[in-house]
Amino acid sequence: MLDALIFLNGDLQDGSAVRAALKRAETQPHFVIAADGGLRHVYALGLRPDLVIGDMDSVSPDQLARAKAEGADVRTFPTHKDETDLELAVLAAYDRGCQRLWLFAAIGDRLDQTLSNVQLLALPKLAAISTTLISGAQRCWLARPPHTEVHGQIGDTLSLLPLTAAVHNIHTEGLYYPLHGEPLHFGTSRGISNVLTAPQARISFTEGLLLVIHTLGKA
Repeated sequence: MLDALIFLNGDLQDGSAVRAALKRAETQPHFVIAADGGLRHVYALGLRPDLVIGDMDSVSPDQLARAKAEGADVRTFPTHKDETDLELAVLAAYDRGCQRLWLFAAIGDRLDQTLSNVQLLALPKLAAISTTLISGAQRCWLARPPHTEVHGQIGDTLSLLPLTAAVHNIHTEGLYYPLHGEPLHFGTSRGISNVLTAPQARISFTEGLLLVIHTLGKA
């Protein structure tokens, strides 16, 4: 199974989830993608890029030249385009055959970019691909029916946010505040700040898209 490590130009917050994902990558075949200025994080972590992609409006010219010299595939797009650099990177990972995507530094000081990065988890091409946004001590992914599982520690914080008008018939196991067939509705906060009561939790549902945010430890 080939993993894609995708680095954006946002804030790369250190934390247990980031460290765990990078440590996991050491033992897994992986493909490193820098989305434009995300190349700075790749080099700061001592990694080597396989692909640099984007409109190149924020990448360091020196680092871009270094990536080219090291043999990285560099794909430059126009500034005026329909896709963000992250969407281009995700689609490139899909075309490369990557089966697990890890997105780093997807959160920054622009709320519009951050929200766009989160909603890209709903890209139809990613429906069958494990895609996780990592920031500090948090992991975030989009769950589709019939279920998703959370692996962590007792006391970890877990939030469930519907990304559709409603997520129906939710049943949970291993959470302090259980759901027994109730829905969660978009625009309400009921799913925030639940707590793992077991090392593994399970969330089952029949309809909708559910954003799962797992904080390692107490938020």
